[in-house]
Amino acid sequence: MPSSQVPSIAGTALDPTAVRPEIADAEIERIAPVQLRARLAELRAEGFTMLLDIGGVDYLEREPRFDVVYHLLALPDRPATVAEVGVPRRLRLLVGVPGDPASLPSICDLWPNADWAEREIYDLYGIVFEGHPDLKRIQMPSDWVGYPLRKDYPLRGPAREATPRPAFALKSNVPAGTPPGGKVAAALQKQIARARGQVAGNGEKP
Repeated sequence: MPSSQVPSIAGTALDPTAVRPEIADAEIERIAPVQLRARLAELRAEGFTMLLDIGGVDYLEREPRFDVVYHLLALPDRPATVAEVGVPRRLRLLVGVPGDPASLPSICDLWPNADWAEREIYDLYGIVFEGHPDLKRIQMPSDWVGYPLRKDYPLRGPAREATPRPAFALKSNVPAGTPPGGKVAAALQKQIARARGQVAGNGEKP
């Protein structure tokens, strides 16, 4: 379905496929989670035999909140013509994922290379892939709290966000003898000149 015909998903954040320009190098299709495995099996039978990647997106103000995007490539089963060289068929399959915890069925049995991609999305967004053979964190420590690529994730991380922020440096923290802000450059130049013997220690020329 062309992206201009894809309806918006309810919520304050627009479905990007409904508002962005056409993407010339790929077909775009949006489906419901319950259709995922059946549709991927159909696409595989139609020639989209390579799973390039799986990505996650967080639309915090939208329902469903998350998108999982499957990037597929159709490998030709015959020699390409001159016109076809360099223009392979690509498809991006978008799945809106509701709920928290959000979940989708794993596709590791269809494409074994989905293993680490699904683990990464689980690690960074908290989306659970049901049926994954070893769903555990892949980048963050196993005891890490939260999911760093969610839009509501604290910038300093949950542990540091729970502690007070450090105070800014006060004047009492400035070393004794440091010139005031507006005179720093002049004082440094005077020190440099003194080191070069251009002025005496009392500030007068020798």
